[in-house]
Amino acid sequence: MQAAAVALTLLSVFISLGRLSAHRAKPNQTQNHNDSNTPNQETEPKTKNQPHIIFILTDDQGFNDIGYHNPTIKTPTLDKLAAEGVTLENYYVQPICTPSRSQLLTGRYQIHTGLQHSIIRPSQPSCLPAHMDTLPERLRQAGYTTHMVGKWHLGFYRKACLPTRKGFDSFFGSLTGSVDYYSYGSCDGPGLCGYDLHDDEGVAWGQEGKYSTTLFTQRARKILESHEPTDRPLFLLLSLQAVHTPLQIPKSYIYPYRGMANVARRKFAAMVSTVDEAVRNVTYALRKYGYYRNSVIIFSTDNGAQPFTGGSNWPLRGRKGTYWEGGVRGVAFVHSPLLRRRRRVSKALLHITDWFPTLVGLAGGNTSQSPGLDGFDVWPTISEGKESPRQEILHNIDPLHKPPAQTMKWDVSTEQASGKPKGPKKPKKRKILKQKPKQKAAFRLKTTKKPRTFSHHAAKPKAKPLPKAKLKPLPKSKLKSKTKVYPQNQITSHYNPHLKSHSSKSPSVSGTSRPKSQPHVQSRVKSKSRRNTSQNLSRARTPRPKSKTQPKLHLKSKSRRTLSQHQNMSQPGTPQPNPRPTPQLSLQPVWDASVQAAIRVGDWKLLTGDPGHGDWVPPQVLPTLPGRWWNLERTDSALPKPSTLKNVWLFNITADPCERQDLADQRPEVVQRLMARLAHYNQTAVPVYFPPDDPRADPSRHRGAWVPWVHGDEGEEGKYHGVYKKGKNKKKRKKPKCPLCKLQAFFLKLNTRMMSNRI
Repeated sequence: MQAAAVALTLLSVFISLGRLSAHRAKPNQTQNHNDSNTPNQETEPKTKNQPHIIFILTDDQGFNDIGYHNPTIKTPTLDKLAAEGVTLENYYVQPICTPSRSQLLTGRYQIHTGLQHSIIRPSQPSCLPAHMDTLPERLRQAGYTTHMVGKWHLGFYRKACLPTRKGFDSFFGSLTGSVDYYSYGSCDGPGLCGYDLHDDEGVAWGQEGKYSTTLFTQRARKILESHEPTDRPLFLLLSLQAVHTPLQIPKSYIYPYRGMANVARRKFAAMVSTVDEAVRNVTYALRKYGYYRNSVIIFSTDNGAQPFTGGSNWPLRGRKGTYWEGGVRGVAFVHSPLLRRRRRVSKALLHITDWFPTLVGLAGGNTSQSPGLDGFDVWPTISEGKESPRQEILHNIDPLHKPPAQTMKWDVSTEQASGKPKGPKKPKKRKILKQKPKQKAAFRLKTTKKPRTFSHHAAKPKAKPLPKAKLKPLPKSKLKSKTKVYPQNQITSHYNPHLKSHSSKSPSVSGTSRPKSQPHVQSRVKSKSRRNTSQNLSRARTPRPKSKTQPKLHLKSKSRRTLSQHQNMSQPGTPQPNPRPTPQLSLQPVWDASVQAAIRVGDWKLLTGDPGHGDWVPPQVLPTLPGRWWNLERTDSALPKPSTLKNVWLFNITADPCERQDLADQRPEVVQRLMARLAHYNQTAVPVYFPPDDPRADPSRHRGAWVPWVHGDEGEEGKYHGVYKKGKNKKKRKKPKCPLCKLQAFFLKLNTRMMSNRI
């Protein structure tokens, strides 16, 4: 019995111990189970915390084209969203379409993408660099589904350039820069038109008659309706065509603006109202389908407005296509329940390149995989009001844009500075004159009929008293420079005397390349004809043929940058006639002020070269449209130019946002510092890529639609090796023998140039 009792006792003890161990093991198993699920739980909150990003981009909406800047423009939705969010009042974009869109999607300045010059036209074999990552690609890697609706305008000559190959899961919209709002026809100049509405990588036929703003809004709402917001975060780029020309609008939207006298302004304002309605419909869909509480809505324009087509940048200076504030300061705001400090106005310095790192960081992505970004993560600045990490903005450096007046000016001054009285024989000059008779006729018209209207051309008679010794080597060096036209480092090597000359002579130089203290230069500026110039500068014997030769030499090379490079490399580049080359050679190289460039550093903004049309245009005095719209997207040579030969401007934008007071004369040390920054940036620039039109792009070859025309691995980038010089292979025409023929030839060439060289 005792043995049985002991055995029973031991059995009960073992049973109790087993139960205790099993009871203790359950928490451990639970803990192990929880540990195994920890990564999933970390991933799920990350997915939930990733906000839905809605980026609404308008086209050509100016600073004065929104209700909170101008109450006559009726945009109640935009005004409310901006008032409840953060209004960005120190926000900058690029002056034209392609550069702004490329910098938005790549986060890099256009000097780093090869798109420094102009836009990508429909017939050009160009697009975003193939090796460069984009914003939608980085967001897709972070788990986002990405969609784009609207205007692309970043090239499409091959399928690798299409939005669906650049990171977007879907695309619905137009590929070119300007499309008819109803027929979706797009023209690359007269006679070259095609249908441009695409769904993913195919043509979306059968949509004619539907207003594009309404059609794009409907597609955006459809995307929001079909996507499940709790499954994956969404990135939607709604790139509206409005308010770009042509000015087409349903009549019902015009009625509220019936009191506006200017017809173009009335239509433009009505188109802004369609944008406001589109934004209202999209935000309603965000609330309806459960996106709003975890969303970030960004509204931005792509560039300044064009006053000639009804837009307004008042009170800012300039217009679309220029580097004045009216061309680059954009309207923008951020609206989101996720903002920590809302209902305020931010004056922090921001740029369109900042959206790439900001949105990738907001999405939990990794920007370290995107080397060479020029943007900054500014979400703490927008959301919390912290100081912006951005202290400067490179607006652009365009080495191809060099006005003929500045080119002539540098050449004249340096040749006179050399003091060589000898020159080539006249037969040599007359041979050169015969090579371009049409250009000679054009100069006669401009300098004899109304010289003050064409100031850049009127300045060219300054070349008349040039010593003969300098005329001979020009054609040779031009031939040499044609073989290496566009390396960026070449420009940096000769950025010298202009800035140093006015830093050393600040009392007499107003930040330009026209020293007031030099009698020869002053007489050339005041004289507006060859006759007066030759009288004031009568040192040379019979200089009139030389003056005709020198403009001919400048116009013979269609690439202005080519000639200016030669001039600045072969001789001192200041416009001072009296100083000798010896002291100028001792100056430290800084910058060639004839190159079109603009930079903002802190409060200061510097512009060099030709920044574009620089007037202040109040809305009530909007002029009529002088020609077709595509002629206005470039620096328009057909419009009157100011008579000054100034090519350096300096403004304190914080104190003078309307750029009324030029301080280049008073602050030469600031000019020098900002020019040094331009030279620094230019060292990092890649060559400009601006190829010629490809006849294979003609829509008539593709069933009447604009579609990719290069197939396979055909590399157009390697074919052209940089920049195409227009007019290089044009055949010479015989010199017209009658004044009427000369006049007809001049206007024919002017019209052809405006149509074919449109930006």
